[in-house]
Amino acid sequence: MEQVNITIDGKPITTRKDTTILEAALENGLDIPHLCYYKGLSRTGVCRLCGVKVKIGNTWLNKTGHGLNSMHVSACTTEVVEGMEVIAHDEELTRARKLIIEMLFAQHWHDCLVCEANGVCELQKYAYQLGIEQKNLRFPISEYTEPIDASSALIIRDLNKCILCGRCVRACHEITAQKIWHFFGRGSIDDSLPKMNLMAGFNQPLAETNCVFCGQCVQSCPVGALTEKKALRMGRAWEMQRVRTTCPYCGVGCQMWLHVKDGRITKVTAVEDAAPNQGRLCVKGRFGYDFIYSDERLKTPLIRENGQFREASWDEALNLVVTRFQEIIAEHGPDAIGGVSSSRSINEDSYQMQKLFRSVIGTNNIDNCART
Repeated sequence: MEQVNITIDGKPITTRKDTTILEAALENGLDIPHLCYYKGLSRTGVCRLCGVKVKIGNTWLNKTGHGLNSMHVSACTTEVVEGMEVIAHDEELTRARKLIIEMLFAQHWHDCLVCEANGVCELQKYAYQLGIEQKNLRFPISEYTEPIDASSALIIRDLNKCILCGRCVRACHEITAQKIWHFFGRGSIDDSLPKMNLMAGFNQPLAETNCVFCGQCVQSCPVGALTEKKALRMGRAWEMQRVRTTCPYCGVGCQMWLHVKDGRITKVTAVEDAAPNQGRLCVKGRFGYDFIYSDERLKTPLIRENGQFREASWDEALNLVVTRFQEIIAEHGPDAIGGVSSSRSINEDSYQMQKLFRSVIGTNNIDNCART
């Protein structure tokens, strides 16, 4: 891969030719404010927060690439070229970013104290970094409100917090290919046209769409517009301990973070940049964790007698299994028995399972089920 040399705020950087300015900055520990960019999704440049000044040779570039002094280009869509000089932070860029954040705040609910995204909200993060205070906002805060969609058992949609960055739409279209989320409308609150908003399906409650509830939209959302319903009021981000583990549901081996408070899992998120899932999870991996706290979980083996189950010790249950296997083999032969190894098991356990059936029982009737 061809390498190019650029500078960002005077820092020399060597990066790949097809890399954008923002990607090059992030890879080298430089944070250029951004909201619509999300790794792995297509480049859009809609939020304009990552605007930078770019100089190639003696020419400053605007967004179309023609010479125009000190115009801002979006760092998330502009690819690097050899010798490029980038100014990512200065007084003029800071003023522009403050203006963008304040315009977003004019259409955004200001309930950070009770918002589930408090502490991990990217809009909140940049408002703090830029020193924006509500008392000094230059635009009136809209009193218009949208109803909260809590129809789904897993995801809450709050359009009052949506900043129209499009990350959820692109994640739904490009990563999971479900195409549930869309933009709707082209107007604003005061226009005769329908207000631009985030739409599920054919402008339906989320529960009535064909959504598979993988939660990729929730993971990509930079604010509190899409949140996990099961994690509601379970704790703040700074109260959580993150524990990395492997998803137990199938044999793919997806990497995920368990968000744990007081020894209890409150939610699950995918590990970014980790093989094999690269920040993706299915509905079972992301939301199927609270069964471990169910009062209905079996805690001891059960043996059926006279149509009823009774509790038994492990030794009694295993001895019964061995006795029944021996009876079946003696009467019908070893091929009358088959085994299914769960994909929730580790590889070593599945290996021992197939050795048991092939070497001890004497049958090749052994399979692995990835649908458990």
